[in-house]
Amino acid sequence: MTSTSQPRFVVPKPSHGPVRMGAIVGSTWGWALLTVVLLCTALAPARADTDLPTKFSNIGTVGNTRHNLSQRQTSGGGPSGQTMDSFRNDYTEVCVYCHTPHGANRTTAAPLWNRTMKATTYQTYDLLATASLTQPVTQPGMNSLTCLSCHDGQTAVDSIINMPGSGRFLATQETSENAAFLNSWNNSRGPDATVHARMAPTECLACHSSGAGIVGAGATDFTLFAIGTDLRNDHPVGIRYPTTAGPGTDFKDPSRKEARLAWFDTNANSRADANEIRLYNTGDGYEVECASCHDPHGVSPSGAGGAFNATFLRVSNAGSGVCLTCHSK
Repeated sequence: MTSTSQPRFVVPKPSHGPVRMGAIVGSTWGWALLTVVLLCTALAPARADTDLPTKFSNIGTVGNTRHNLSQRQTSGGGPSGQTMDSFRNDYTEVCVYCHTPHGANRTTAAPLWNRTMKATTYQTYDLLATASLTQPVTQPGMNSLTCLSCHDGQTAVDSIINMPGSGRFLATQETSENAAFLNSWNNSRGPDATVHARMAPTECLACHSSGAGIVGAGATDFTLFAIGTDLRNDHPVGIRYPTTAGPGTDFKDPSRKEARLAWFDTNANSRADANEIRLYNTGDGYEVECASCHDPHGVSPSGAGGAFNATFLRVSNAGSGVCLTCHSK
């Protein structure tokens, strides 16, 4: 049976043992603590969790970042992956949430892509409604769709096609999420997932948002990263880069251009390095996509051993560094 719907999150009843969310124990003392917390919540203004730093080190490897959806930091320490095991499959591998060496998604022109890709029409910037734009905007290209496969909130973060091990491939999972298939996985390091959560208000954001209340205590606010399908409040993606750029214009001209890629070759090595902003050509000319500014694997400005730029940016945005790579202001 194929299903894309997910149940709403609920706080477990205290009579069934420890309450998973907020670590409130279902006992007399637990009820007393819960009463105090609820009273304080009622008397105080809503408190966002946005100031909580990530528990990942963001150093060295994608395994030490939030894109390690096993939630178990490669270098040790970090968050408690078992806390999330009820809400997504722990495949015990880092890369498999996006990539697979065999049995990749045949509908997606991305390297060995392992995620479900639903057909979606996104709300984009409109030239008629936004007169300041001078270039056409199309639907997001593949270098945005791969990111949106999680961040648009339509697909579970663990919705992959080819699970680790033999005989765990499902072809129909390429474009349609199958809950029965995802439920067939056993979380060997924690409880089996009973919900396959998406970055949506009633799922991941039921805890990871400032309005989550007691349920969200201790959870970093992910609201900014839950982009949805209306892309009009973010930098345009699928927007063509001006063909006339350079001195005397509002845009800088990329120093290197090839048929499918243009980039600002800051070290002049004729190679598009991870720490260089780039533009993608998928048939409509060079365009800005999510991956123009963000590298999902993390980029360290100081090389190996250094902390990655925030929000997976290719370059630091200190002093508007990202913006001024392309824009002449």
